[in-house]
Amino acid sequence: MSLIETKGLRKVFRQAVKDPGLAGAVKHLFTQRYKDKCAVEGIDLKIEEGESVAYVGPNGAGKSTTIKMLSGVLVPSGGEVVVDGLVPYKQRMDNAQRIGAVFGQRTQLWWDIPVRESLALLRDIYQVPESTFKKNMDAFTELLGLESFLHLSARKLSLGQRMRADLAAALLHDPKIVYLDEPTIGLDVAVKHRIRDFIKEMNRAKGTTMLLTTHDLGDIEDLCERLVIIDQGRIIYDGKLQDVKDAFARERTIHIQLSSPLPEAESLFRDLPDVSVNRPGEGAEAAFSLSIRFDRFRCTASDIVKRVMNRGEVVDFRIDEPSIEDIIRRVYEGQLDSVVLAEAGKGSA
Repeated sequence: MSLIETKGLRKVFRQAVKDPGLAGAVKHLFTQRYKDKCAVEGIDLKIEEGESVAYVGPNGAGKSTTIKMLSGVLVPSGGEVVVDGLVPYKQRMDNAQRIGAVFGQRTQLWWDIPVRESLALLRDIYQVPESTFKKNMDAFTELLGLESFLHLSARKLSLGQRMRADLAAALLHDPKIVYLDEPTIGLDVAVKHRIRDFIKEMNRAKGTTMLLTTHDLGDIEDLCERLVIIDQGRIIYDGKLQDVKDAFARERTIHIQLSSPLPEAESLFRDLPDVSVNRPGEGAEAAFSLSIRFDRFRCTASDIVKRVMNRGEVVDFRIDEPSIEDIIRRVYEGQLDSVVLAEAGKGSA
């Protein structure tokens, strides 16, 4: 069995329906009306030990609800969920011992005591051996740069400091699985880089399984090889990150700077399929610059550059690689058919 496995996992919330205003509130006291909202509908998911998986989707897609069912916070309305051989909502204490969680907008630190004391309390709660606690604290202090604020209470920490302390708290007891819900939200570039490096190191060195939900696509590309996309409570793609790029981000653009104008550049590529030439800039600047868009599966960057170099001197060039950002945006906006995404996911299995 996989480390994390769900079959037909569902969660339905019952929501009160009230008319607006005081009259509506009074009416609801005597005549209650409700409607069901299905947040997660039939999730089948398998995650193996040591994987680092991005679990993404638009707001309201069901990401956080899934995480809460995996962690035992919510009881499913239907289906099955097993995490490391345990049913999370039935064996909450045992499950809590094996998992860690970081929620970008919440903290598990105590507000009024120093971070060092919060971590010591968590050591006692999780019954972490003193030798393990010391080893982890030394490693986390170095990797996350905790030393400068361990003596401060949580309420005095900046957002970046708090997130680093929360990561240490989540991994203090060497959990097998860590759920990361927006771990870099609102952070500056330097802190993001430090946190990503730390997560990668824990995954590499300890084999910690990571399930990441985020809207920061830099997190996805830097940390995960596997991508799961959920929309309206259903998984519409599950496969390798590179495969979804290959399927839906075929185009590349190569930008070339020339030492002298090349007026007939368009004629160089007439026999190549799906190649278009643009001249960015204005006036004289445009004559020295070319932006050539091509399908990377029908011709190569080498083909493009060789043809230009045969007719002129290339001073510099750069290639815009396919980005996952455009794919995710198109999914969120409903531009990609879920059936097509599902078929791409099967192809990567």
